[in-house]
Amino acid sequence: MTFGPNMKILVIDDMSTMRTIVKNMLKKIGFTNIEQANDGNTAWPMITEALATDAPFDFIVSDWNMPIMTGIDLLKKVRAHQELKKIPFLMVTAESEQSSVVEAVQAGVSNFVIKPFDQVMLKDKIAKIFANNKAG
Repeated sequence: MTFGPNMKILVIDDMSTMRTIVKNMLKKIGFTNIEQANDGNTAWPMITEALATDAPFDFIVSDWNMPIMTGIDLLKKVRAHQELKKIPFLMVTAESEQSSVVEAVQAGVSNFVIKPFDQVMLKDKIAKIFANNKAG
């Protein structure tokens, strides 16, 4: 996994405004290769197709609460797939309940950020994820 401005990022959120906000924050941080999906059900084929065409996503930023397929369900699918299970996955959530945090950790989330958040917080979470990946 290459950490850098050209890494391929997928932003998933059912609210287009939130996708735009996250995408703009990522651009301001310096990332340029950003794609979007409106829920896990739309994202999953994008993720598997990217893998099949030898251009897999390097990083996934997903909202937790979405219709059709939630972020936690998508995370579980990604972690269950042999070739995808190591993709860094940042969960964006309004959930701060301990049980939700435990569920995300058990499912293999790389890190999570609680709404509302700013660009500095997002950059910090991403830096921690990739620092841990290098160490692991």
